[in-house]
Amino acid sequence: MTEAGRDRAVRDRLALVLDIDDLDAATRLARQVQPWFGVAKVGWELWSAAGNAAVERMQDLGFTVFLDVKLHDIPTTVRQAARVLSRLGLGFVNAHAAGGEAMLRAFVEGAQLGADDANVAVPVTLAVTVLTSDVDASAFDDRLRVAAAAGCGGVVCSAYEVATVAARHPAMVTMVPGIRLAGSDANDQARVMTPGAAIAAGSDVLVVGRTVTHATDVVAAAEQVHAEVRAALG
Repeated sequence: MTEAGRDRAVRDRLALVLDIDDLDAATRLARQVQPWFGVAKVGWELWSAAGNAAVERMQDLGFTVFLDVKLHDIPTTVRQAARVLSRLGLGFVNAHAAGGEAMLRAFVEGAQLGADDANVAVPVTLAVTVLTSDVDASAFDDRLRVAAAAGCGGVVCSAYEVATVAARHPAMVTMVPGIRLAGSDANDQARVMTPGAAIAAGSDVLVVGRTVTHATDVVAAAEQVHAEVRAALG
């Protein structure tokens, strides 16, 4: 693999959290760290402020978009929402596994329908298992089972659950938040791991937020995360 190919492979494993309520500020941040990150996570704060324009802006910059809206409603509503959202050409979209198998099945169906409507690739449908801010992960096993039974393409889980996903459902993608550089404040995250350790544990995509975005030197922190992941990938 070429040097450029290796860097692209690392960037594809790193999702930048854009929890900002201003699209121009989010754009400046995304551009600042784009050499090291290939996925932009658009969550509720930015999406509430800018709507689908936030998705389109990040795509225009060349990012794959993870739309982190955690759908959770009756199956019909979730199916229709997933259908509309998937027309945007997303890389990833998610729903709460706590909604149950029928809801997740509707989520997967809606994502396929929306992609077909717009003639775009189907996003990876991620089931949120247990939030990394929750110290109690006892619901994980059941939620993983439900996600797999519904046909989800992956799960959102902490790095501590990745090995279980790989053992039981090796084809599922693991999207892993709770990533912190050594010495960083864990903030409201209860189950955290460093970038290198999370990749070594088998994580597919790391969701990286405040350890970079709130760092004194954002660029240096982004470089460090990228370097740790590259080293862990060998």
